[in-house]
Amino acid sequence: MGSLEGKKQVVQDLVEKFKTAVSVVVVDYRGVSVAQITKLRKELREAGVEYMVVKNTLLTIAAKEAGYEDITGVFKGVTAIAFSENDVVAPAKIISKFIKDNKVMELKGGILEGNVLDVEGVTALGELPSKEALLAQVASCFQAPIQKMAYVLEEVRKSKEGTEVA
Repeated sequence: MGSLEGKKQVVQDLVEKFKTAVSVVVVDYRGVSVAQITKLRKELREAGVEYMVVKNTLLTIAAKEAGYEDITGVFKGVTAIAFSENDVVAPAKIISKFIKDNKVMELKGGILEGNVLDVEGVTALGELPSKEALLAQVASCFQAPIQKMAYVLEEVRKSKEGTEVA
């Protein structure tokens, strides 16, 4: 990747990733073993998240070109970045769990649907329930009123039947 053309291509690819991602998480990956990173990469890949280690200068150029100058301040030290085009929660959730379980790696910041997040924002995002869990919660909210409505209608039906017979 030493050539200027190679670097330009990497920057263009990164600009595209910044523009198409619904969620981005930036981390400092110091202290992570090869075995740990291999496991993390596999988990991220299975969730449709792309994880990569990129030079800070290239990340800075790409982020600025994509309109995310506000995040460039976190591109210091050893930096890795995770991009998700589909799931807003997956990168933050998987990486936050990895950090908690392994006591290595450090969140630096992120982007959620076009908005730059600080470490607290990424942490909060990582604590959100999965899409499936949220859908189950919403479904249960609908279920209770429907059951009540069915009960009320049944009672109305019974009372009308009672009056017609008499």
